[in-house]
Amino acid sequence: MLDKNYLLPVDALRLILNSIHRNYPSDERLKIEECYGRIIALDVISTEDLPAFYRSTVDGYALNSTDTFGATDTLPTYFIVENEVTMGDVPAFKLKKGEAAKIPTGGMLPAGADAVVMLEHANAVSDNMVEVLRPAAPNENVIQKGEDITRGEIVLTKGHRLRAQDIGALAGLGITEIKVFKKPVVSIISTGDEIVPANSSLHLGQVRDINSFTLEGLINEHGGRSLKKGIFRDEYETIRNVIEESLHDSDMVLIIGGTSAGTKDMTADIINDIGRNYTEKSGLLFHGLLLKPGKPMIGGVVKNIPILGLPGHPVAMVTCFDLFIMPLMERLSGVILKGERFLKVVRAKMAKNIASAAGREDHIRVCLEEREGELSALPILGKSGLINTLVKADGIVVIPPGKLGLDSGEEVTVRLF
Repeated sequence: MLDKNYLLPVDALRLILNSIHRNYPSDERLKIEECYGRIIALDVISTEDLPAFYRSTVDGYALNSTDTFGATDTLPTYFIVENEVTMGDVPAFKLKKGEAAKIPTGGMLPAGADAVVMLEHANAVSDNMVEVLRPAAPNENVIQKGEDITRGEIVLTKGHRLRAQDIGALAGLGITEIKVFKKPVVSIISTGDEIVPANSSLHLGQVRDINSFTLEGLINEHGGRSLKKGIFRDEYETIRNVIEESLHDSDMVLIIGGTSAGTKDMTADIINDIGRNYTEKSGLLFHGLLLKPGKPMIGGVVKNIPILGLPGHPVAMVTCFDLFIMPLMERLSGVILKGERFLKVVRAKMAKNIASAAGREDHIRVCLEEREGELSALPILGKSGLINTLVKADGIVVIPPGKLGLDSGEEVTVRLF
C-alpha cells in the first residue's frame, strides 16, 4: 500500500534544493595537474592566440595557392624548392612567385605561403624542383593563427568541471595555475547497534560496515571530500551530538540507518529537534518517498546545511545517492549545469518482464549482455540489503510512477554506474 503522504523523488529533491541558499563556495589556487574534475571559480580568458602562427597540418610543400591554379596530373605546375622549414624555428626566408618550401607537419608557414600541398600530390623532378599535380585552395592543410583559440576569447567558464582536454587547453595557453572551488565536505555518520568496523571479527547478530565505504567512494568520485565520523549506537543524545558537531565542519551531513519506523529509528526526530534551535526554515522536510528501493529516506535542512537520513540497505542507499546526494553536491561545489545533468546511459532491451506498483518510482538493477548484436538488460533481482546485487549490476533502469512495469523486449534507458 502506497502512502499518499510520501513524496516522489523529483518533488523531494526540489523541496530540499529550494531550502538551501548558498553563495559560491570559497576557492583555492592550484596547479593545473591537480585540477582534474575540479570546478572553475573564474572565467578563463585567453591572453594569446593558439596557435600563435600559421601551421601545416601535413608533410608537404608550402607555397602560394594562386601559383597552383590549373594544375592537373597531365599539366602540372612546377616550383623551385631551395628552402626547407625546420620544426620549432621561424623561417628566415620569404617565398617568391613560383617558389615552394618543404615543410613538416606542425611547421610554421614561411612568408609568401598560404597553403600546403601534400607530398602525395607532388613529385620531385630534380634536387630543387617539384611538380604539383592538383590545385590548392587558400589555407588548405593549414591551421591559421588563432584558429584554435583567439586572444580575448573565454575558453572555460566559471562553474565548469575540468576535464582532461580542458587541462590540455590551459597548458597550451601557458596557464599552469588556476582558481577552483573547494570541494564540498560531506560527513558520514553510521548508526546501528549491530554495525561493527570492517576489520572486526563478527559475532552472531553483527554486520560489518559496508555503507560508509561505499558512500566514501561515491563522494570522492563525484568531486566531494568525505569525512567519516564513525559508527554510533542507536542513542538519541549520541547521534544528536555527532550531527551538531558535523554542522560546524561540513557542507552536508549524511546519516546511514535510523530512517524506518522502528523504535530506535530516531533520525527524523533529531533533525527536527536540532532545527528548532535555528530559523523557522530549519528542520525536517520529508520522511518517506514513493521510491523502491529507498522508501524510508529522510531529508532536512539545518543552518542552511542539508541533512539526509539514508536507508541502511546498500542498494537503497546507492539509489538515494544518485537521486539526491549527487545533485546536492553539484549545488554545493559551485558547478553550473548546462540544462539537465548529463548521465552516462545506453539503450537496451529488457530481457524479462518486470512489474511495478502504480504511483511509485522503481529503480531496477540490471546487467548488460550482448544478444544477437543488441544490448540486453537482465534484471538483477534481490532484496535491497544485498550488496552483491550492486556488484553484479552495470546500471539502473527506472520505471516511472505512471507505469505498471516493463515488458520483455521493451527498449529502455540504462543509467550506467
